[in-house]
Amino acid sequence: MKRLLLVVWAMGAFTAFASDWQNPAERYLNAYQEYLDARCPIPRNDIRHFSYFARDRDAMRGHPFLNADRFAGAQLMYSWRELEPQRGEYDFSAIQSDIEYLQSRGKTLFIQLQDATFYNPNVGVPDYLRSDEFDGGVVHQYNDAGEPEGWVAKRWNPAVQERFAVLLQALGEEFDGEIAGINLQESSIGVSAETDPSFSPEAYVDGLKANMQALATAFPQSIKLQYANFMPGEWLPWEDEGYLRAIYAYGEEIGVGLAGPDLMVRRKGQLNHTIAMMHENEFSVPLGIAVQDGNYIGATNSDRIETDRANIVPLLAAFADDFMSVSLMFWSYQEPYFSEDVLPCFAQ
Repeated sequence: MKRLLLVVWAMGAFTAFASDWQNPAERYLNAYQEYLDARCPIPRNDIRHFSYFARDRDAMRGHPFLNADRFAGAQLMYSWRELEPQRGEYDFSAIQSDIEYLQSRGKTLFIQLQDATFYNPNVGVPDYLRSDEFDGGVVHQYNDAGEPEGWVAKRWNPAVQERFAVLLQALGEEFDGEIAGINLQESSIGVSAETDPSFSPEAYVDGLKANMQALATAFPQSIKLQYANFMPGEWLPWEDEGYLRAIYAYGEEIGVGLAGPDLMVRRKGQLNHTIAMMHENEFSVPLGIAVQDGNYIGATNSDRIETDRANIVPLLAAFADDFMSVSLMFWSYQEPYFSEDVLPCFAQ
């Protein structure tokens, strides 16, 4: 009888515990609902907004965002390969041209420095890096199906880091204080020790830190950001090796801001990584978030056009402001969403 009573008590205690238990991976799953009532126009606050054009510099010229006073400028991507066509020889003419054009329209430039690509024919690093001196300098990225999908510089290789720091220093000497800011590409890469034996998650953390320190040294005046979303070798909250937390802590320590691509307020991956890092911690450095292709309909990398859809731009802006405490937002110029959703919400 005593054993039976003990079993009954244990089952009741477990049931009570289970009813109170919340899956840590879903702790922010409904956080967006607090912002469902957000409407246009988007209230003025301290957030600086930029329109993101990736590498499409021609689309930036004459674009309607130039007439929107709520937008500080444009974020454009420049590859390491185009900026350093030969070792130690730099070509910053595209950046200078874009700065001059934007300044003529009362806007400013935010640089995204590309050393990774997501399309196999495109390699974002100079040819000289692909030598034995740099252990090949660049490797394929692989998607979840194990298929090659673009390239990434060996950020974990000290020799590659050294050349990247030299590039950053040259950029800083030319543009620090003249541009609004500069960001390094996202931390998420499709590389593992199985696909490249020289790689390890710990070496990758050290490599990102080295690049961040080089960025801080080269740009003491302009805003500098590391896009930090996911890290190889961990998946939060269940597999927390401290890798992403280390990048956020290091940025705060050395004065490099943190940001991320893809404002996805209903997807657990983003909620448990970039969004959680910003929501759960206090920062003195700038924080930023990008609304990239597909995010306007709650997707990523999407070119789908939905005609029967809600405008979630007010929700995204309110969530980023209140829940994430960002000071910078980068809005993709993807159509028809930018013209139909973004610009009307930022109208005077």
